[in-house]
Formats: sequence, C-alpha cells, structure tokens
Amino acid sequence: MDLYEKIRTLPTQPGVYLYKNAEGEVIYVGKARNLRARVRSYLLAASQANAKTGTLMREAVDLDYILVANEMEALALENNLIKQRKPRFNILLRDDKTYPYVKLTLGDRFPKVFVTRRLRKDGSAYYGPYFPGNLAYRVAEVIHRSFLIPSCKVDLSRYHPRACLQYYIHRCLGPCVKELTTPEIYAAAVKDAQLFLEGRHAELEKSLHGRMAEAAAAEQFELAARYRDLISTVHQIGEKQRIASAESDDADVFGYHYESGCLAANLFHIRSGKIVDRREFFWEELPEFLSSPIVDGDLEIDGMEPAGLEHTSGAKAPASSHGSDAGAEAPAYLLANSESEAAVHFDSANSDRVPTVDFDPGQFFSALLKQLYIDQQYVPRTILVPVDFEDRESLAALLAARTGHRVEVAAPQRGDKRSLIDLAGQNAKQSYTQRFRVLEPSRKAIQEALADALMLPELPKRIECFDISHIQGAETVASMVVWEDGAMKKSAYRKFQVKTVSGVDDFASMREIVGRRYKRVKDENGTMPSLILIDGGLGQLHAAFQALEELGFTSQPLASIAKREEVIYVYGNEDEPVVLDRRSPVLHVVQLIRDESHRFAIGYHRKRREMRDRDSELLEIPGVGAGTRQRLLTHFGSLREVQAATVDSLAAVVPRKTALAIWNHFHASETAASPLVVLKD
Repeated sequence: MDLYEKIRTLPTQPGVYLYKNAEGEVIYVGKARNLRARVRSYLLAASQANAKTGTLMREAVDLDYILVANEMEALALENNLIKQRKPRFNILLRDDKTYPYVKLTLGDRFPKVFVTRRLRKDGSAYYGPYFPGNLAYRVAEVIHRSFLIPSCKVDLSRYHPRACLQYYIHRCLGPCVKELTTPEIYAAAVKDAQLFLEGRHAELEKSLHGRMAEAAAAEQFELAARYRDLISTVHQIGEKQRIASAESDDADVFGYHYESGCLAANLFHIRSGKIVDRREFFWEELPEFLSSPIVDGDLEIDGMEPAGLEHTSGAKAPASSHGSDAGAEAPAYLLANSESEAAVHFDSANSDRVPTVDFDPGQFFSALLKQLYIDQQYVPRTILVPVDFEDRESLAALLAARTGHRVEVAAPQRGDKRSLIDLAGQNAKQSYTQRFRVLEPSRKAIQEALADALMLPELPKRIECFDISHIQGAETVASMVVWEDGAMKKSAYRKFQVKTVSGVDDFASMREIVGRRYKRVKDENGTMPSLILIDGGLGQLHAAFQALEELGFTSQPLASIAKREEVIYVYGNEDEPVVLDRRSPVLHVVQLIRDESHRFAIGYHRKRREMRDRDSELLEIPGVGAGTRQRLLTHFGSLREVQAATVDSLAAVVPRKTALAIWNHFHASETAASPLVVLKD
C-alpha cells in the first residue's frame, strides 16, 4: 500500500502519527484529535505550497500511527516520541538546560547529599529546583559545613580503616569508619538537613535551641557553640533561600523576539511573587518553523486531490492552526505578536511569486511548553505566554493531572500579567541583540570602512553584485542582488538568462550580463551604483570592466571577491588585492552580499532545471502517463531526485511494477554492465 492509500485509510480517532523517509527514519511526529483529517490535510495543494510541508511530503514514503484514548494522551505521547526520535521537521528544544535539585539519598544506610539535574525514582528525596542554579551548590555546601552530611563517592555500606580529609576538616561525621559516629547521631543530622531543605526553619531553629541549652547545661560548651553558629546560619540562609513549592505564588513568564530567521526567547521564574531567575533560549536559521496551514480538528476532507507543482499567483493560504507544527520566516522586529493567523507575503523579486509565511509564535510556544514541562516533577501553578495556541487548555489539563495541582496556561492581553510578558519580551529583544548583533558596528561606520578599504570616492549607498550559475554550461543563468543603506533590498534583485554564450565560459557570460544590465540603466538615464561587486576572480573582474568600458562607464568603482582566498580585487589596483581580517565587519558585509548573490543564482538555476525536467523522459517509460509523471515530480521535486530514488521509494508513490520499470529505465546501463555469474554443476 502506497503512502497516499495508507493516509486515506486512517481512523478518525485521536492519536500520534509518524512520517518516515526512504531509510525508515522518523522525520516528523505530530498529534491529532482526528488522525484522518489531520494527516489527509497534508495532501492539500495549499499545504504543500508551504516550504516545510512541501519538503516533508517529498521526503516521506511511509506513515505509522498510534491510537490513544484522548488528546491529553496524544500530547504526552507526541512529546516522548519527539524527545526519543528527534525528527528534523519538529521544533526541538536545543537548549536542554535544567535547573538543579538537592538530592538526599534516604534509601542508603548513611544518606548523602548531592546536587543533581536528573530526577530518578530511587527512594531518594529531591528538593528544588533552585533559582539561580548555583544556589543549589551553596545549599549543599551549607549542609556539608553545618550538618556534616557528606557527598563523597565512598561506599558507606561497609566500614573502612580510616576517614578521608573531609572528616578532619570537620565537613563530615565520618560514617565510613566504625565508632567515629553512631547511627542515632547521623540520623539526627539527616533529620536536621531534611527540615532545612524543606524550609521548616522555625521548627529546626526551635530544635537547635533546645539542644544548645542541653549542651550548655551539661557544660559541653564547644557543642553548644556549634549549635549557636548553626542557628545563626539557618536563620540567615532561610531569608535568601528560594525553593519552588506548590504552596507559593509561583509563575513562569515567557517573552520572545524574532527577526531575520533568528529567535530569542526569555523565561522568567517568579517564586513567591519575586523574579528569582531568567532563562534564555536561542534558535538560528529556523527552516523547521515554517508555519503550516494544516488543520487539526474534526474536519473531514474527502475527494481532495494531491498537491500539484504549480501555485496560483496571488492565492491566499488558509490560516495556520496552532498545533505542534511550527513556523518560519518572519518580518523583522516581530515582538510579542498576538495574531493567531499567519499572514502570506510574496517575494517581489521572484517572477512567479512564491508565497512565504510569517513565523507563527503560537505553534512555537505549543511545542516549547510541551518539551519544557511534560515529564517534569515540578511545574508552577501559572504559565504565562504572549500568544494563545490551539492545545493550550489540553496541555494545562495534562500538566495538572501529572502534578496533582491546578496548572493555568494563560495568554493575558492586558493588566499586570501582560506587563510581565511585555517585560520578558523586552529582555528577549535585548538577548537577541547581545547574541546576534554583538559588536555590530553602525551603518555609517560600515560605509566608512567600506569606502576606506575599497578606495571608493564616496560612502557606498548602493552595491550591486553579480554571479553566474550553471552545470557544465547547461542552463546558464545569472543573478544580481542589491545592498542599499545597510541592508539587502530584495525588491531590486534581478535574474538573467545567458543568451549569447554556449558552453562553459564564465567570462563571456559575465560580460554579457553586466553589459545588458547597465545598457538598460544608460538607456533609461538611471543612476549607477556606488560599487559593482563581482563574485569571482580577476577573469570575471576584467570581463565586467570590458562591458562597462563599451558603455562608457570607465570610472565606475568595480571590485570582485574570490571565493577561496576571500581577497578583494579592486579594478585598477589588481596588483595589491585587499586582504581583510577574517573578523573584519567589512569583509563580513562583502561576504554577505556575495553569498546572497550566489544563493539567488543557484535558486534560479534550479528552477530553470526543474522547468526543463518537467518535459522529461518520464513519459517514455511504459506505464507512466501525465498523471503519474506529475505525481512523481510533486513527491520527489525534480527528475534528478526521481532518477536517484530507490525502488522502495518509488513504490511509495506508484505501483511497484511501475516503480521497477522507472528504476530499470534510469539504471539500464548499470544493469547491462553487471556481469552475469554462470553456475556450473
């Protein structure tokens, strides 16, 4: 049964689904109230127009699913599978920081105290989490110094001939050596440590006062002095200690800042009404966060057609749901956006207007909260997030069932709670700046440095960069990208087909494209850029100058950057190339422009190849008609991917007989070249 047939036979119950690639690896895990409705919606053309979903469906060749009783069970199972399998199309919590606990090994004959970040069901008592993290180590140090409970690796299930250094510096009662202490004295010290860790300071101080008085009455003045110092320590530490407990007014508050494909999120831990710690998360390059228009619910989608290759110009994608899928390229300076729908934008530089979808914060926080809180021992009573999301109430119910107390996951829009979220958002923006813009110079400073390094007559306001792309001279294209006023200006990007050059000739191709570009500028009385940048070496640089010279632009600033050496050649001073420090902001700007030009050229070249491949030799294969060809190209993306596919991968899309015919067609030479082994009796 191929993938599409398998999807159409799914049940309508709640559950979790797992997409797999040709190698059997799980590449995406999702949950649904209605498995059939959710999974079948991936076949919609509008869904596959989305970059994430389209790529996912091209790679997916198989699907597994697990039925559960309700949506809460689906949430928990989805979270466990994501953590186990780490599928690349899911949002993954890359910052796996956890806060420490103090562990008291009550199951041992002589309990010890440790600081740990992992909770186990081993009979030990765990206290925490502690905010900030180093507080746990300070608390453990107090227990060693004041209650003399060790944290060593010595086996205390048996006695040893002599004690270690900790006993002699009065940091341990010495349970490892017989007769240095008694089980009763050690048990009393453990009881005191428990009272201290549980925050029962008044009860502990009362007990210590009584023992101090008894020691003084018995004229054991050194012991009485130790109890006196311990009382003072407990009183002082108790004022500063911050242990999360279910009885306190605890809350976790989230804020975020998304810009230019990078995300910073801040988490404020509020304990007993005070902000006691802040946690930062960062993600760079978020292709898996592309918002998906998949619908999760009881909607039944019958009679739908698989997504086609073309996307209608100007078509509007449906509003995204806020489930466990997550989304993507967002507008700059998006902060605490509370909109629940993902807006659709079009790249004006691309002639066929491929839509891009805004980053969806609801889907992001849905995935983040699941990975942060499910399976955690301690969850605060209140979790405040900047945006609402689809399974917020189900997640709150699941956390309440697991922790035994009410958990509120809220997205307030006004009031004091919203002010806390805004504060977290402001801090997230500051975190973004420190992480992704640290030491970033001002725009004017960059312009001045560029003008100085490249010997420009004035501060560069506009830079136009060219690159050539082809494979062995086939489908040769060129790109022009524009840097203006400190940023890339995508609306001014241009792409070209090389028309007068055949074969591999980058120099002639560059000469043609530069000549065509600036002939038009000259004919329209346009303004020349501050600098023309060429992706290539001296050959491409001289070819570009020949084109400019024919047009009369002999004084136009012109430079090129070589890929491997990363040196810049300025025309007229080729004998003295500009070699900048690898950390130079000027070099980074030039590399950014060059890399963007290369990316844009490669993208256009691939599109041209795909257009060529669509009128392909697939129709020559027996059993492959127009519909099957369309289906294959939709699933694999290009003829080259169809050629590289295995029989099993092809069989996930078409019948096995047809898959075998396709594979044999493209591998006929390999089959013929393989010698036949004749077995003789």
